[in-house]
Amino acid sequence: MPSPFLANPTSIPPPNSAESTSSDAPNDAVPASSSSSSSRCSEMWNYLWIPFLISLSKELTSAKAQSTPTILLPSQLAGSDSSQRCTALDPKLNYRPVIGILSHPGDGASGRLSNATGTSYIAASYVKFVESAGARVIPLIYNEPSDVLFQKLNLVNGVLFTGGWAKSGRYYGVAEKIFKMILKKNDAGDHFPLYAICLGFELLTMIISKNKKILESFSAADMASTLQFTETNIEGTVFQRFPPDLLRKLSTDCIVMQNHHYGISPETLEESQDLSSFFKILTTSTDKDDKVYVSTVHAYHYPVTAFQWHPEKNAFEWGLPMIPHSEDAIHVTQHIANFLCSEARKSLNRPPIQDVLDNLIYNYSPTFCGKAGKGYDEVYIFKQPSLAHL
Repeated sequence: MPSPFLANPTSIPPPNSAESTSSDAPNDAVPASSSSSSSRCSEMWNYLWIPFLISLSKELTSAKAQSTPTILLPSQLAGSDSSQRCTALDPKLNYRPVIGILSHPGDGASGRLSNATGTSYIAASYVKFVESAGARVIPLIYNEPSDVLFQKLNLVNGVLFTGGWAKSGRYYGVAEKIFKMILKKNDAGDHFPLYAICLGFELLTMIISKNKKILESFSAADMASTLQFTETNIEGTVFQRFPPDLLRKLSTDCIVMQNHHYGISPETLEESQDLSSFFKILTTSTDKDDKVYVSTVHAYHYPVTAFQWHPEKNAFEWGLPMIPHSEDAIHVTQHIANFLCSEARKSLNRPPIQDVLDNLIYNYSPTFCGKAGKGYDEVYIFKQPSLAHL
């Protein structure tokens, strides 16, 4: 289609044509001098527009080329030996990371699966979350003998605290001991990450602040929400590898899942010297009553990240109606999982292979509990004798 900005050259008579100079022209015809001037003006515009359009075309072609991924053909690769084309792996990284997940009291199904004393569980969504990013899982069964539990901690490269309800008793004490051991590992030079999700975040606020009453009530059960960033510098945090477009959508689209009744407000966290010196607030969210709470934090000096929301649910849970399952929501889950495993690969721990195999969660089978249409879809159940007397 011809450009509307470019005049048709064939419609402009040549400046020396007989039509423009004939003495037989009608009285109302344009004078020869005026017609000649108009023709020269039109030709001048032609000369100006053509280079401009050529330049514009080159810029558009260049922009398109930059947005198209560069694919190298074999003939474009340096060297001819195909065995040398793979980039060497970083010898400092552990490409077989293992994450320890702390089990939670109960069966995850309000007793429908097991009422046995000492039962604990891990929702399978947390296991799938870790595995989707390239790590394996060892269950840290909270009520097994302490020497066994902490031997398992030496087999992993990072830990995940799950959601739940238990904020006291043996479970609280075990979570506190594990947290302190994680800090010691990092202080000793081992990069050892911790993810704390929902209840896990709440436990950390209580442990770090040394205040078991610091939590506040919020109405955020079964609720999709946005994340409002309080920090523009996200380098080194869980959000550092998010594409810019997805980062923007976190603030405008409800693509993260909240499911909690407690939390901590930004004001309360900042007022606690212990918490504000340990954690940097990355995001806040708003509950159903328009109350603002802290939704994501990152430790200043340790690879510890805590979420009040549930990054694992978007891709791996279906029992609650408000869980977002859009493509963007799934990307959120994947990026969060990827960061945990990328941090775990930095761990220096290289445990004996057979010890790892003997303790992997593959030694257990998940139980489908999603038929009830609520709660978790699958759980791993661990039946232990009561250790209350120990």
